[in-house]
Amino acid sequence: MSMNHDNYHSRIPEPALRRLPWYLSYVKLLKKQGYSKVSSTQIAKKINVSATQIAKDLSYVNVSGKTRVGYDIDKLIGVLEDFLGFKKMHTAVLFGVGSLGAALLSDSGLEQYGLKIRAGFDVNPSIVGQKINNIPVFHSDDFAAKNKKIDAQIGILTVPPDIAQEVADFMIAGGIQAIWNFTPFRIRVPEHIVLQNTSLYAHLAVMFNRLVKEG
Repeated sequence: MSMNHDNYHSRIPEPALRRLPWYLSYVKLLKKQGYSKVSSTQIAKKINVSATQIAKDLSYVNVSGKTRVGYDIDKLIGVLEDFLGFKKMHTAVLFGVGSLGAALLSDSGLEQYGLKIRAGFDVNPSIVGQKINNIPVFHSDDFAAKNKKIDAQIGILTVPPDIAQEVADFMIAGGIQAIWNFTPFRIRVPEHIVLQNTSLYAHLAVMFNRLVKEG
């Protein structure tokens, strides 16, 4: 019995989902080097994940390799990109055009992974009305009206932490269904809203702590 795309998404554990982009990045590199096949063992040697775990992770994606041959690289890339949502362009807006927000607006590489930032929003008069990487920056008060045309589902949050919750609520009220939170503040959202926290400061703390212990 076949299993549809949504079923696979619903049953894949988050740790496995986080590893899939590592595999994709590596097999893309192999393709550039002229390879057409790759085995779980080959990937394991470079990614530092066991071959058994890789095979299990890829089983969630509905792709299978051949014994002693491995996976067809072109097929594996296509299946992974489709499964991870990188083939479909997702529209986003960004709130907080400071140094980090501006850097994300300038990162054209995000489009290669299916994320198109259509507009930035801020309250700073020196930024509002400007363009970064040809992306316009509007006043935050104009978001609800602008998003009726932009129709973004994803909101990127790079505002100061003391207003993170307020801005998150504002974005949700304007139609945002998923928030990529770069602030160190742990915002609360309704159950139907997708939330992904990416705190650079938390990762720094882990790195500094390990440096001290290993030093």
